[in-house]
Amino acid sequence: MSDEPFRTIIEPFRIKAVEPIPITTEGERSALLEKAGYNLFKLPATKVTIDLLTDSGTGAMSDKQWASLLSGDESYAGSRSYERFEHIVKELTGYSHVFPTHQGRAAERILFEAIVRDGDVIPNNTHFDTTRANLEHRGGVALDIPVVSEPGFGGNMDLTALERALRGNQRIPLVMMTLTNNAAGGQPVSLANTRAVRALCDRYNVPLFLDAARFAENAWLVKRREEGQHGRSPEEIAKEMFRLADGCTISAKKDGIVNIGGILATNRDDWAQLFEELEILTEGFPTYGGLAGRDLEAMAVGLMEALDPDYLKYREATIAYLARGFRAAGLPIVEPPGGHAVFVDAARALPHIPPAELPGQALAVELFREGGVRSVEIGTLMFADAARMELVRLALPRRVYTASHVDWVIETAERVAARLADIRGYRIVQEPPMLRHFSARLAPV
Repeated sequence: MSDEPFRTIIEPFRIKAVEPIPITTEGERSALLEKAGYNLFKLPATKVTIDLLTDSGTGAMSDKQWASLLSGDESYAGSRSYERFEHIVKELTGYSHVFPTHQGRAAERILFEAIVRDGDVIPNNTHFDTTRANLEHRGGVALDIPVVSEPGFGGNMDLTALERALRGNQRIPLVMMTLTNNAAGGQPVSLANTRAVRALCDRYNVPLFLDAARFAENAWLVKRREEGQHGRSPEEIAKEMFRLADGCTISAKKDGIVNIGGILATNRDDWAQLFEELEILTEGFPTYGGLAGRDLEAMAVGLMEALDPDYLKYREATIAYLARGFRAAGLPIVEPPGGHAVFVDAARALPHIPPAELPGQALAVELFREGGVRSVEIGTLMFADAARMELVRLALPRRVYTASHVDWVIETAERVAARLADIRGYRIVQEPPMLRHFSARLAPV
């Protein structure tokens, strides 16, 4: 018997229920794209073969999560489901005030409505789309200060730029850090960087909040990549990260592995009172927060399942496998790959398409046209002038697809890579004033 570990990383679960997926023709997909105005958000899911648009709310719940639904207490106030949920969140984060919300952006809205005033500046390693939109809706200024280069931890915050901002601006009500840094290629934030940000916040007496939607994946990458952290569990690392901050927002649709749900939590008594008032106004009583009791039960289970080392090892290996396939196909990606997605550098893949003609969207359209693979642009279409990169994100839903599905995505990428020079850009023909990527209509240039 050999003690050597197996080379093959298997899915650490068995499949109990299946859902058919559609296989369409290229002609059908081209017609669907035209009808959708070349906006992949407008495609019917029933026509998508492999859906990598987002990892948010698209994961598969475990048998324990499904069983927990039957324990849901639907009492309007003070339900036992909330008590279980609150206990898990407090144990994980160390925060004394816990507010469930229906999803992460609801937590962001409550936080910013309570704290941000017109002209306030919020530094962040990089704000993601809904965070930026909720902040700007309040009249705030989103200040992105990602590190320029940090091997293995490209999600870190630029400490020099942060200190410059804190020293020179009296209108900073809080600092935020996004774990992992989704808009910067899904790169993790190191524990050392978080500690340093905490020290600067203490020096200038400014609270620190985490956007911790992918807290478990960030903790796993800290364990794998950061010196001095290899012997710690993901749970231990996550707990320290949370305790370095004054509070957090979480979309539990990511590392809560549920289809709906969010969290707003803090240690600040003064802010908690404001959060409670706003939650009652728009989300519901603070012990249900716009969710059914059964959703709280599933969240409580999922938050702990996301920290399982075997699950996280498999997830990292799946992302790495997809990344290797894209490299071999000749598509440039953000390196090293993060914990939830592969990000293709569309600006490098399509140098003949300028940012104004949306190279990321052009590449995403072709991935769907070629193989029915839905991805999302993270670039000029999503962020307009604030875009730092032109990326296409392929986010893997948790516990949904097998290695064969990933092989299909890689083969699709190979076919698209063979005709990159023939791909043309797009122009916007209709757009809303905010979050335009969700509903804009486009046309080929």
